[in-house]
Amino acid sequence: MKILVFYILINTCLTNNSRVVGLLAQLEKISTEPTESDTARYVTSKILHLAQSQEKIRREMTAKGSTGMEVLLSTLENTKDLQTTLNILSILVELVSAGGGRRASFLVAKGGSQILLQLLMNASKESPPNEELMVQIHSVLAKIGPKDKKFGVKARINGALNITLNLVKQNLQNHRLVLPCLQLLRVYSANSVNSVSLGKNGVVELMFKTIGPFSKKNSGLMKVALDTLAALLKSKTNARRAVDRGYVQVLLTIYVDWHRHDNRHRNMLIRKGILQSLKSVTNIKLGRKAFIDANGMKILYNTSQDCLAVRTLDPLVNISSLIMRKCFPKNRLPLPTIKSSFHFQLPVIPMTGPVAQLYSLPPEVDDVVDESDDNDDIDLEAENETENEDDLDQNFKNDDIETDINKLKPQQEPGRTIEELKMYEHLFPELVDDFQDYDLISKEPKPLVFEGKVRGPIVVPTAGEEAAGNSGNFRKGVVMKENVSPLGDEGDKKPSFMDLAKEDIKDNDRTLQQPLAPGFTAGMRKDYSLPLTVVTCSKACPQVAACGNVLFEGRTVQLGKLCCTGVEIEDDEDTESASSVEQVSVEVSDGPTLHDSDLYIEIVKNTKSVPEYSEVAYPDYFGHIPPPFKEPILERPYGVQRTKIAQDIERLIHQSDIIDRVVYDLDNPNYIIPEEGDILKFNSKFESGNLRKVIQIRKNEYDLILNSDINSNHYHQWFYFEVSGMRPGVAYRFNIINCEKSNSQFNYGMQPLMYSVQEALNARPWWTRVGTDICYYKNHFSRSSVAAGGQKGKSYYTITFTVSFPHKDDVCYFAYHYPYTYSTLQMHLQKLESAHNPQQIYFRRDVLCETLSGNSCPLVTITAMPESNYYEHICQFRNRPYVFLSARVHPGETNASWVMKGTLEYLMSNSPTAQSLRECYIFKIVPMLNPDGVINGNHRCSLSGEDLNRQWQSPNPDLHPTIYHAKGLLQYLAAVKRLPLVYCDYHGHSRKKNVFMYGCSIKETVWHTNNNASSCDVVEDVGYRTLPKILSHIAPAFCMSSCSFVVEKSKESTARVVVWREIGVQRSYTMESTLCGCDQGKYKGLQIGTRELEEMGAKFCVGLLRLKRLTSPLEYSLPSSLLDFENDLIESSCKVTSPTTYVLDEDEPRFLEEVDYSAESNDELDIELAESADYETSTQEEVLSDSDSSRTYLP
Repeated sequence: MKILVFYILINTCLTNNSRVVGLLAQLEKISTEPTESDTARYVTSKILHLAQSQEKIRREMTAKGSTGMEVLLSTLENTKDLQTTLNILSILVELVSAGGGRRASFLVAKGGSQILLQLLMNASKESPPNEELMVQIHSVLAKIGPKDKKFGVKARINGALNITLNLVKQNLQNHRLVLPCLQLLRVYSANSVNSVSLGKNGVVELMFKTIGPFSKKNSGLMKVALDTLAALLKSKTNARRAVDRGYVQVLLTIYVDWHRHDNRHRNMLIRKGILQSLKSVTNIKLGRKAFIDANGMKILYNTSQDCLAVRTLDPLVNISSLIMRKCFPKNRLPLPTIKSSFHFQLPVIPMTGPVAQLYSLPPEVDDVVDESDDNDDIDLEAENETENEDDLDQNFKNDDIETDINKLKPQQEPGRTIEELKMYEHLFPELVDDFQDYDLISKEPKPLVFEGKVRGPIVVPTAGEEAAGNSGNFRKGVVMKENVSPLGDEGDKKPSFMDLAKEDIKDNDRTLQQPLAPGFTAGMRKDYSLPLTVVTCSKACPQVAACGNVLFEGRTVQLGKLCCTGVEIEDDEDTESASSVEQVSVEVSDGPTLHDSDLYIEIVKNTKSVPEYSEVAYPDYFGHIPPPFKEPILERPYGVQRTKIAQDIERLIHQSDIIDRVVYDLDNPNYIIPEEGDILKFNSKFESGNLRKVIQIRKNEYDLILNSDINSNHYHQWFYFEVSGMRPGVAYRFNIINCEKSNSQFNYGMQPLMYSVQEALNARPWWTRVGTDICYYKNHFSRSSVAAGGQKGKSYYTITFTVSFPHKDDVCYFAYHYPYTYSTLQMHLQKLESAHNPQQIYFRRDVLCETLSGNSCPLVTITAMPESNYYEHICQFRNRPYVFLSARVHPGETNASWVMKGTLEYLMSNSPTAQSLRECYIFKIVPMLNPDGVINGNHRCSLSGEDLNRQWQSPNPDLHPTIYHAKGLLQYLAAVKRLPLVYCDYHGHSRKKNVFMYGCSIKETVWHTNNNASSCDVVEDVGYRTLPKILSHIAPAFCMSSCSFVVEKSKESTARVVVWREIGVQRSYTMESTLCGCDQGKYKGLQIGTRELEEMGAKFCVGLLRLKRLTSPLEYSLPSSLLDFENDLIESSCKVTSPTTYVLDEDEPRFLEEVDYSAESNDELDIELAESADYETSTQEEVLSDSDSSRTYLP
């Protein structure tokens, strides 16, 4: 009767309010009255019924501002009635089960964890404890525990660990009770101290009693037990306990059993759980050894190969691959030492730094051991076990940002006295020359003169203008927009690049002699471009050696071997018969060329290398012209990385299949070159070459090892080498096995470059992107912690790619990026100097200094000649602002030199805009800051073994002469009050796409520290953003959103920051050009080529002209017809467009592109084990070939 009256009252009072709100209100009133237990039981049952049936009610009870959760928890804490307790627990289960993590977090925030743990303690005191109550409490705690950061500590303090563990021990056959208990044990184990405590109480042994071989029964319990075991084994103490009891073998046996019997793959999550447990236990050295001893590599290899055909089993393949890679025994590189093969004696050995450390390393430094923390007897609560150091990078912090405002403020520091700086006066004659001896009568442009031949002007390279062509015939040039050739019909002829007879040339003789032998003639063809020597052959030449005498006086320079079968003439209706003397012409596709093969040979003669190179690579001799087709970013075939890793693992499993033969070795000058016809031959003994050792692994697979930078034991990334002796149509796999960066654009569509001599002789003298099945991943080679500078487990990475060669016995060259040698630069500068019009262009080529090995570091000055030698014209000339440019401080960033080439050619051209630009500025350019590094094939350093772009703060004149004197030039300009308007250092970027800039801003740096109050107080001219913004409008490859203007502590000694902070140049930049391609703009989806890079260099110049208009609108104006720009003003509001960069020793931001496993180079990615199936059927695999169909030919 009492309940009936209450029910009537409830129904009448809820006419205008939610029913559940009224029930909760009533529950709150009666929760403190023990005599109202019947009513509480009834009310909670009604709330449970509503919560079970309506999502709206569940949302209402957990909505912001609702007191429903507090009422339920308060009642739960105070009630003595079992049924009321069960009802409330059931309500909580309903709420947290359907609402995801938010509702569980809501319950934690209301104090639910502590109340439930206390309830568990109270319930455990009953003998026997109520089964239903224990099931419900454990179910709720298992749901909310992961959302409570202190849950592990709370559970341990309340004594909950042993309660749950004892329940499992005492009720192993009661699956309904054991299941939520195991779920909660897994949550407990997330805390390492709890995990160790549970392990000591026998939980590991208990789990192995729960799991077992294949069974159709209790699969849910098996799954949860495996999840719990995997969490427990993350503790090293528990992992060692499992190894000591032989459980690694047990896990492998169970896995094989489930693999064999789970034919319909309905128990994929159980199989995955077993693998997760194996992954945890193999985090320790003992576990890895036990895994190897139990034949785990072969077991997982075979089972994973069985799974490849079913895409839904990919998680099993991926985890198996992770385990096998981790357990693959770590090896040292097969080298006598990881230090460079070449040694250069420094004039001064620094007391500190990487070179000093290198000289002090013990002999056994290269020995590699499996380094792990197996001796740690105590697992700390804060322990966070990760397999490799790269995992730590995923959550990097902003602690590299400079936060000291005083350090951020530019403070011009002379550094050197005026007397010391006077040594640079002779490099600035433009400031004192009165031009009395110059012929300045006319400003009319005159044709360029070179060796008595009239030539047309240099034209700005434009990536949009390309030759139409087909691969079989000679290509005709593009009609220039300006400066039509005055030569009439004859001007339409393209220069013949090289004509050679189709004759056999002996493979083993590389010497190209000069003067040319009888039968060879050298001549010039008239053309509107710069001249190019034409070599023609009028009679058979069986041997190159027969062509003449010694090439140089003093030492011989050899040219790489020509194709053994001579020139393959492609089928064409105009081709002569094979019996006649066939001639091949190699054409320049469009625009002028600065290449001269004979001049290049002469310059190489004076280039000094540490190995004393005597050979010249054919691409450098022939030259490179951009191909007439676009090369799209390569789409990555599905699963390519794991396929390559599986092939690597086969080396360990099937060792008898491995040839393991050395076929090239710089460290052993006496090694024998194999004579077998089917073995590739390698070479890198030429300028900028880098290849140290080659090992044949399988018939058509080779491991390649790069040489470290001289006076260093690392920095392996740049490669440039020759391959010969190939057969056409055979897929050759190349693995470069000692790269160091943790990721690469090779994982995101970038291809290596190949240059075919046969193709060059067939009128296609260009580098092309080649290779299929390309990926970049961590391998099993590593450096010792001593050699790695104290970094634990410093692993190497592999670049792997597969190439099929089009021609038999061709000679091909491979490179990381388009090579640009020091000798090429000197040749280009000499051609520019010889060809310029001295009445129009002021051009000086000086020597800034000599490098450590005695090579000259060129310094170029470019501006317009004064209109006359009258006083006002001389004053205008001297008062032009300076622009200071530099490039190639890092030898492996060859794209920086191609951008610089574009800049130089534009500045020397006769176009009206180029002339206007020269009239605006005086350009001081150091086009190659690290000649020695470039010459010797280094990737990052100079001969001092140091990154020169980290020496700008305190350069040593003996060890870093180019930096010391480049900084001296800038200090001199500051001392004479001629501070450059712009300083820009050209770089290349290996892990980002597009072209972008780094600049320096106090305000944006402070903004990134999240100290908004401080950033608001900073007053700063935002002119540093103007030039990048201009470039984003006019340069199709440039991306403003990738630019950053934040100053990091780790970059305080770079050129950009020092020139900004010490010299006082506000517009001080690093311009980074991608090695890969673009993901925005006109070139989106395309790999970058030399045409686009040179265009970027030219566009940079055009940007400077626009900058002049914006910064000096009153004193200077250009006709708008010359610059087709937007009329709107450059936006200059201070807003951050991209995050800063956080890199310790690279001029690169972290690689931020999203990576899935198939592209991931890190070993460990924590894989959450969801209770429900977490896999989906994937789309069909797409495999792309590296064929002409992947290229887009221009119309």
